[in-house]
Amino acid sequence: MDTPRPPATLADVAERAGVSRQTVSNAINNPALLRPDTLARVQEAIEQLDYTPNQAARHLRTRSSHLVGLRLGPAQEFTANMAMDRFVHALVEASREAGYHILLFSGGRVAEGELPDPLGGYDDLLRSTAVDAFVVTDTYLGNPQTVGLAQRRAPFVAFGRPWDDTAASHPWVDVDGAAGVEAATEHLRAQGHERIAWLGWQPGSRIGEDRRAGWHRSMATHALSTTGLEAAVSDTVDAGREAAATLLDTSGPTAFVCASDTLAVGVLHALAQRGQKPGADVGVVGFDDSQVAQVMGLTSVRQPLEEVAVHLVAALRALLAPGRPASDGVLLQPSLRIRASSVR
Repeated sequence: MDTPRPPATLADVAERAGVSRQTVSNAINNPALLRPDTLARVQEAIEQLDYTPNQAARHLRTRSSHLVGLRLGPAQEFTANMAMDRFVHALVEASREAGYHILLFSGGRVAEGELPDPLGGYDDLLRSTAVDAFVVTDTYLGNPQTVGLAQRRAPFVAFGRPWDDTAASHPWVDVDGAAGVEAATEHLRAQGHERIAWLGWQPGSRIGEDRRAGWHRSMATHALSTTGLEAAVSDTVDAGREAAATLLDTSGPTAFVCASDTLAVGVLHALAQRGQKPGADVGVVGFDDSQVAQVMGLTSVRQPLEEVAVHLVAALRALLAPGRPASDGVLLQPSLRIRASSVR
């Protein structure tokens, strides 16, 4: 089956006609501003590409207002991960202060056993609604979202590094997960722990690998062994509980650093089943500083999501401004919120 051609964008029309985006916009909204030959050339390109200018988008632009699309992933069951919820709220607030509005959308329903379409929902918005740009939150190497949007020349910024994709040129903002986990491991070391276990995600997660690197770096700095002290599992509470129980039985760690609060909550359950007290008996640190962590007294690495949102909106404004300079990536530092679960 032939792959459907993506909808033509304003950038496609500009390239075909040999004019700027602003000229195409003028041809649609204020044709009297253009010379007849230029207007004819743009109109011919519009017809050849079957470009459909969006009425709602024009309406918004004439009022100096912007809609920015953010695709929400499917809900995650059996996790304590609420970082995306906090990020969305922060992005909405930062956008509102800058005169933007966030349009949330999904990639469509996914049948049981099928993988979601990584570009689901994007083409619909590019074709028929008032979206000036996108915020992308999945940035692994070769991610079809970033690749597809770049091919469509749709403006977007990313929450997350392009990692090993040296050809990527889009603006991005990220948090140094390795530094956060290293700080967590150093904190446990200061509490007197030497057998510090790492509980992370299954191979393939670049974010998970980055966070693991922080643990490994700290352990190497103190010449501490990591043999038998790590596990890679799915990001669920049950998986964290089972992995923690196995490590406690086989390797006897006195502390755990986890790639997420979800896994850390699993460790807390494993300790409760054994009658052990977090902090006093076994130190536990999570990642994301979720509301669950705050309620349960779990030490956790907190991402500065409000600052991430501010930088993303600034990158969006630069991206949509005419004659914008090339944008560099921004790497922010997390902080460690120390609570009872890691203090002896």
